[in-house]
Amino acid sequence: MRTPLRRLSLLLLTLGLAACDQAPRFDRAEPGEALSAGAASVRQYDQNAFSQPSANLSGERRLDFAVGNSFFRNPWVIAPSTTTARDGLGPLFNTNACQNCHVRDGRGHPPKPGASNAVSMLVRLSIPATSAEQERLIERLGVVPEPVYGSQLQDMANPGFAPEGRVRVDYETQQVRFADGHEVELRKPILRIDRLGYGPLHPQTLFSARVAPPMIGLGLLEAIPDEAILANAEAQRRSGSGVAGQPNRVWDDASGRTVLGRFGWKAGQPSLDQQNAHAFSADMGLTTSRLPHDECTEAQATCRAALNGGVPEVSDNIMRLVLFYTRNLGVPARRTVDDPQVLRGKGLFHQAGCAQCHTPQFTTAADAAEPELAGQVIRPYTDLLLHDMGEGLADGRPEFQASGRQWRTPPLWGIGLTETVTGHTQFLHDGRARNLLEAILWHGGEAEAARQQVLQFDAGQRSALLAFLNSL
Repeated sequence: MRTPLRRLSLLLLTLGLAACDQAPRFDRAEPGEALSAGAASVRQYDQNAFSQPSANLSGERRLDFAVGNSFFRNPWVIAPSTTTARDGLGPLFNTNACQNCHVRDGRGHPPKPGASNAVSMLVRLSIPATSAEQERLIERLGVVPEPVYGSQLQDMANPGFAPEGRVRVDYETQQVRFADGHEVELRKPILRIDRLGYGPLHPQTLFSARVAPPMIGLGLLEAIPDEAILANAEAQRRSGSGVAGQPNRVWDDASGRTVLGRFGWKAGQPSLDQQNAHAFSADMGLTTSRLPHDECTEAQATCRAALNGGVPEVSDNIMRLVLFYTRNLGVPARRTVDDPQVLRGKGLFHQAGCAQCHTPQFTTAADAAEPELAGQVIRPYTDLLLHDMGEGLADGRPEFQASGRQWRTPPLWGIGLTETVTGHTQFLHDGRARNLLEAILWHGGEAEAARQQVLQFDAGQRSALLAFLNSL
């Protein structure tokens, strides 16, 4: 007679969803399971847990990490300035330092009621394509930018310039009931943009609020072979389970061709270097060799005529150091992997089907960009694929090949330390979920079956599932 555990293991193998050579264990921790980032895993669990260098970085290479950290953390200033290495901010921007959005290298949050600006939440803008020329634009940019305000609303500006607008978020609520009668209130954000500085928005403007994601383990995610990501997509397609992740195909500025996307909420960026360059440009109004022109549109003449901090404003050497830093932020090792409650929650996580998208394990490529990232068995709990998450989470804004209902599966490693690091537990792309249980209950679309299973969990099972997630 097969035990429930044995049946679950067989089911995972049959569906082709197990992420390693053997089915996961639920009676005790698997060998190496605590080391989420392999040899790069760090063992620090305080508010600086996400700001540590990979554990296998040598002392000499940690110097480059520290210098890269300084450019990530310290504010950029208005040009011209005696601080020539860090001038050129704006004139339109969202923040003056990377760390302001990625709080202690962790996740951002939506603005509080009455806040003067959004700070660690961005609002992406675009309009639907209505011509062949605009369709060709999508191949390179992923979207058709809003004609006056571009592809991102900048709600801050240097003195003498008007910010593009002010972002406000209100909420409407709804109740969700578990089978045992337990009720949870979910809140849905209502985005408001006012005080527009450069005239009205296009009447068909599409909006998408995005909080800054955590920075940990990004170099390891970059080192996952394309073939492994695509193999997961094929396995999901063949399973017939209703879960069918799709890769996003995006434009790579460096190679001048379309490649696999893996970074950002819709996997709209192919590499960390490009992600960093686009963040410097859109978030802080800083030019790089990769993006030598500022974000000012033709309708923003005063912005285009502003003084700059040189061309480029972010030197290639600074870009190199920031890239090294963002590639080598370590992932904290897991805690309590052998705890019976955590193991029970792990079983429930798999039983509900969460591991179909939140793939537990990968092995990074032998030829990774940095030797410390190569050949590591990692446990990020993501497949880096796009999934239809239902109408409840839809932003209605396509990006490259991602639809308005699709989101990339976010990594779960480190999620249990969110409150310790950032002081909040607000999750999902726009921070609407105030805790992990709310985040689960917002899942729909391909994840609807998993959500329905979770809704059948009693109080003990819910506690176990959350204990597992908080151990990651």
